[in-house]
Amino acid sequence: MIPRQPLADLGPVAQLRAGRLPRRLVQLYAGLLLYGASLALMVRAELGLAPWDVLHSGFIRHVPITLGQAVILFSVLVLLLWIPLHEQPGLGTVSNAIVVGLAADATLAVLPTPDQLGLRILMMVAGVVLNGLATALYIGAQLGRGPRDGLMTGLAARGVGSIRLVRTGIELTALAAGWLLGGSVGRWAWALFSTHWPSAR
Repeated sequence: MIPRQPLADLGPVAQLRAGRLPRRLVQLYAGLLLYGASLALMVRAELGLAPWDVLHSGFIRHVPITLGQAVILFSVLVLLLWIPLHEQPGLGTVSNAIVVGLAADATLAVLPTPDQLGLRILMMVAGVVLNGLATALYIGAQLGRGPRDGLMTGLAARGVGSIRLVRTGIELTALAAGWLLGGSVGRWAWALFSTHWPSAR
């Protein structure tokens, strides 16, 4: 019996034709919206961010754009790196590049930063838990890898190193660049760096 090929490894058209599309679309966009909301929760907690978001938060200190716009910008830049790797974006890939940033900005617009440290810790924990749920929903829809995940898997497939090694190198680079730009690095950033896989973005 020939094993079935994972949907994530199929082309974008084949992913759409794989069945149960309405349910998978709802799952995809629910995951992306929740991912953006989870990012906003962690930003408002002000206890540190995941490596890519350290980069985003540092970048917007120097240019007049929002955090969500930075997420979208860097997603597009990462997608350009897919070209020499011959990676094929799916509907979920393109949606990821746009929806997460929009959802983050929308949530940030209505979510204040609490003064009490205890509430900020609860907000951070809620953000991490929600992020995990959002990741499971988005990846489970199997409509294409996120821009950053595709970069990692593409490099690994071409012999740069294992996925773990490539992921570590990319995220350490993002973390260092974000720190140099003045991004929000805290002890939680290191915790998120060590536990946050897959990134789904």
